[in-house]
Amino acid sequence: MPRTPQENERIRQLAKESILKAAMELFIKQGYHATSISDIAIQAGVSKGLLYNYFKGKEELLATMVDARVGEIVEVMDQAKAIDTPVEQIKHIIEGAIDNVYDRPEEFRFYLHPQTQPEADHELIKYSRFLIEENGRQFEFQCKIFEKLGAKESRKRSLYFPSTLQGIMLMISTYPQQFPIEEIKKQIVDELCNSLSF
Repeated sequence: MPRTPQENERIRQLAKESILKAAMELFIKQGYHATSISDIAIQAGVSKGLLYNYFKGKEELLATMVDARVGEIVEVMDQAKAIDTPVEQIKHIIEGAIDNVYDRPEEFRFYLHPQTQPEADHELIKYSRFLIEENGRQFEFQCKIFEKLGAKESRKRSLYFPSTLQGIMLMISTYPQQFPIEEIKKQIVDELCNSLSF
């Protein structure tokens, strides 16, 4: 019996997800530049021809991953924007960020890599800029949150917030079993929202 268009689309999505998962695993393990399309096809259990049917190459795989990562960040921020009080907005951002890195520590470390690439790496620098631009948009939103909280210098507070959060996220991604996650979430909220001297 022939497959329905819906079944074909489901199979297509499963194949794409398998390829993306394999690429992520290899990019984390070997690095982006050291990973070949053949490596990815073998890891995903598909032919190179099928892989090329879904993605033009390794760079399109990376672009798809970065788009998905930015989409996750935007989703958390959009949810925060829909929350009424600034303290609850901060809590939502902190919980979303910390839970994400705790669930997928290797991916967090992977996405740090494009953001810290030298300008000479032409393949990765465009994705670095994309991630940095999105972080800039989120910074402006966070400034508004701290203005509502009555911080004396909301822009400085907004720089301190992601710096603190990124440091915690890096530690969690490196030592995930040694971090008291819920206590850390509470502590960062208390520090950010109850001490507004800057």
